[in-house]
Amino acid sequence: MSKLLIRSMVLPMTGQDVFYPQGEIAIENDRIVSVGAQGSVPARFIPDRILELPNDVVMPGLINTHTHAAMTLLRSYADDLPLMPWLNEKVWPFEEKLTEEDIYWGTALALCEMIRSGTTTMLDMYLSMDQVAEAVLKAGTRAVLSRGLVGNNPNGNRALAENIELVRCYHGAGNGRVSIMFGPHAPYTCGAEYLQRVKVEADRLGVGIHIHVAETIDEIKNIGEQYGKTPVQWLDGLGFFGGHVVAAHCVHLTPEDMDILASRHVCVAHNAESNMKLSSGTAPITELSAKGVVIGLGTDSASSNNNLDLFGEMRSVAFQQKLKVGSTVLPAYEVLEMATLGGAQTLGLEDVGMLAPGFKADIITIDMAQPHFYPRFSIPAHLVYVAHAGDVRTVMVDGKIIMEERKLLTMDADKVCQEVETRAKRISAELNG
Repeated sequence: MSKLLIRSMVLPMTGQDVFYPQGEIAIENDRIVSVGAQGSVPARFIPDRILELPNDVVMPGLINTHTHAAMTLLRSYADDLPLMPWLNEKVWPFEEKLTEEDIYWGTALALCEMIRSGTTTMLDMYLSMDQVAEAVLKAGTRAVLSRGLVGNNPNGNRALAENIELVRCYHGAGNGRVSIMFGPHAPYTCGAEYLQRVKVEADRLGVGIHIHVAETIDEIKNIGEQYGKTPVQWLDGLGFFGGHVVAAHCVHLTPEDMDILASRHVCVAHNAESNMKLSSGTAPITELSAKGVVIGLGTDSASSNNNLDLFGEMRSVAFQQKLKVGSTVLPAYEVLEMATLGGAQTLGLEDVGMLAPGFKADIITIDMAQPHFYPRFSIPAHLVYVAHAGDVRTVMVDGKIIMEERKLLTMDADKVCQEVETRAKRISAELNG
């Protein structure tokens, strides 16, 4: 039995007007018992430890809804290229050289970076996902994992079998911290029959699907020439939607596409910085939101973004949409919702994303006793427009503190960095002589 009381400023993300300048949160084991102003904790709650953080804002952990975590190995390796040359000429040849151990250490590096920047949950798609799962279990974070499936490749059937095995071995692992989805890569890398098989297996096992959709103009042209439809319309015609589907990117959408996504309850993982860097375009986030589509935020990989900092992503998302649509769209609190509760809903997680009784204790604290956080007219605005990764002081997942006073408690960051440096340089040398 473990009981913790945190006294601090509290932004629970339970409503735009709910903020406790002098608040407290009671936590028992992995769950939140109470949230409110100081003095609101039930009299029967006797904490084993009290964290006094009067200059910190406590909020839900951030949720990254689209990652390829092990691609930290390719950080700054393949920059300044459009998507398809980036994939064909740089990324895929590099990935062919990866070992399972490489993927473990690349994921470990991503998790170190995510924890230090306040991300407590990710939705990941990659290879050797058992290694990814083991890294997550070691780090103590929460993750939804999907085996990347390229149906047009010779190993497409084997990859699908691996995804099925991943569900059997890891769905619900780590006290429920790990859950599994299926990960068909994209409409242009998976044929109709293969996607329908994925859908059947996902429905049979009761899990969701994570897929890239409508990311580039080239994809729109490719699918249009083959099928006479947009990617969204083609997938809908296959019966692919209807269950829990997370569509990453969704940059190039027609009004009909947006109506389909809304009516089929497809969730969108928005990756503003990756889309900007690869010149893929600007997703119609305000239009999707107006239609009731659930939206979460993602960084994509450290190869197409170059970092995994969701604070930076929030700022970019807000500014990009304001530039495209107008200065009044996407106010700060709405962006924070996308990074917390919206992310949880995108991933199908019902008990994270806000600080409320009965919810999981996935919590971060932000050190506000710094010059860039004064004057304090608006805490949500500071968190979206001012805060950065280094402002995170404390990270807790499932009721366990995994970073305190900016020190990682579950991962040896120095060792992880050394392993990744050695492994990435080995692969680069093999490819480039």
